[in-house]
Amino acid sequence: MLTAAQLEAYIRNGLECDYLKVNGDDGTHFDAVIVSPAFEGKRMVQQHQLVYAALGDRMRAEIHALSMQTYTPTQWQQLQT
Repeated sequence: MLTAAQLEAYIRNGLECDYLKVNGDDGTHFDAVIVSPAFEGKRMVQQHQLVYAALGDRMRAEIHALSMQTYTPTQWQQLQT
């Protein structure tokens, strides 16, 4: 069974992240907050595609559902103030 920590590691290995937090304890349903400079200049759909690309086949095989909130570092910094 996949853990949130394992999923977090998978994302970090495939995508540069300034901040990453994954929650979910049932092994198949997860939610994540992902802040990456790779998201700069990209629409939300493109940002999510980058995350899916980082996960590769795991998205079909191990993960049933992944809810994401994606931010650029600038967007994330504005939310923190």
